[in-house]
Amino acid sequence: MARRGNAFGHGPRQSPTQGCKTMRFLSLHVNSFCCTITTKGRSPICEPYDDPVTRVQEALVVLASVERGDARNPEQVAVRAAAEIAALARQLKVTTVVLHPFAHLFGELSSPEVAIEVLRRTEEALIAQGLTCYRTPFGWFNTLQLDAKGHPLSRVARVVTPDA
Repeated sequence: MARRGNAFGHGPRQSPTQGCKTMRFLSLHVNSFCCTITTKGRSPICEPYDDPVTRVQEALVVLASVERGDARNPEQVAVRAAAEIAALARQLKVTTVVLHPFAHLFGELSSPEVAIEVLRRTEEALIAQGLTCYRTPFGWFNTLQLDAKGHPLSRVARVVTPDA
């Protein structure tokens, strides 16, 4: 189940998921996006990477925060998150998605292991749906450069729960 509404208080704000500790994401429809890793973050786990720079054009950038409640069923959270993201990508006619770990949306964060698992499974599910998907590595500070579009669906927030 996803709660619809955006990050600025427009749209429905109360839902059955209100107060649940579940995955949150903010998607941005962008002309361009660049993430450059700078230094290790506060997490005890930092994923290895081949290239410190992730750069894309015309994409859906998903700033994702995996929360404590997602540990109940990481696979289901990933499937539901991928379905929400893929539906939005189709609506926007976008074929490229960037999953970016973003703890700043949190209520109560999951463990790093669960976060990485959910993000990895979400990435796999998006690829299985025919999308090109990049996932920036977990556990690092980075610089972000983005050129976001300005249409009604260019910024969309969702809350995804592991429950039906």
